Amino acid sequence: MFLTSSFQTQSLPLLHIISQSGIDIPILFTNTGFLYPETVTFAEQISKRLNLRLISVKSEVPKINQRDNAGRFLYASDPDYCCHINKVKPLEIILAQNDIWINGIRADQSSVRAEMSEFENATHDCLRYHPMLEWDSKMVFHYRKLHDLPEHPLEAKGYVSVGCEPCTVMFAAGGNARNSRWFGLNKTECGINTTLIHKE
Repeated sequence: MFLTSSFQTQSLPLLHIISQSGIDIPILFTNTGFLYPETVTFAEQISKRLNLRLISVKSEVPKINQRDNAGRFLYASDPDYCCHINKVKPLEIILAQNDIWINGIRADQSSVRAEMSEFENATHDCLRYHPMLEWDSKMVFHYRKLHDLPEHPLEAKGYVSVGCEPCTVMFAAGGNARNSRWFGLNKTECGINTTLIHKE
């Protein structure tokens, strides 16, 4: 089994629970090459603090080659395909090698996630387990305070849902935190929680 984590503030309760389990579960961190430096540093710091086995997963396509025919980076011209080669494809290899994928999504994060169950079939005959599905932001906050877990360094600057740097904006008051991603586009998911789900 393995766990995927984006190492945002909301990720910390599950990472802490895993660290206390006594089970050696590898933590896969998808480093697209476009992440904020603060996110990469935070992942390393939290992994060291919680004694986690962090594994960085990257695309086989070099960053310099991730451009369209006009020379523009794919995140600008085709963000869906950019997510596919940087996040979905690298994880497909991992799914084929494992039986259980622990994923920290919550139902209150998006309409797509609200439709999911605690257990879902993933591709390559891997089973997805969502132990945090019924948690909400208040529960995350209280757990962090109880165990003295820090927040992502960009959160204090107004970034409450931190993805890749070109596709993330500061949080707008009154909106859904997920709207900080791919702002202005009809896109709320990178594909990990859609194309890697096996529906009958």
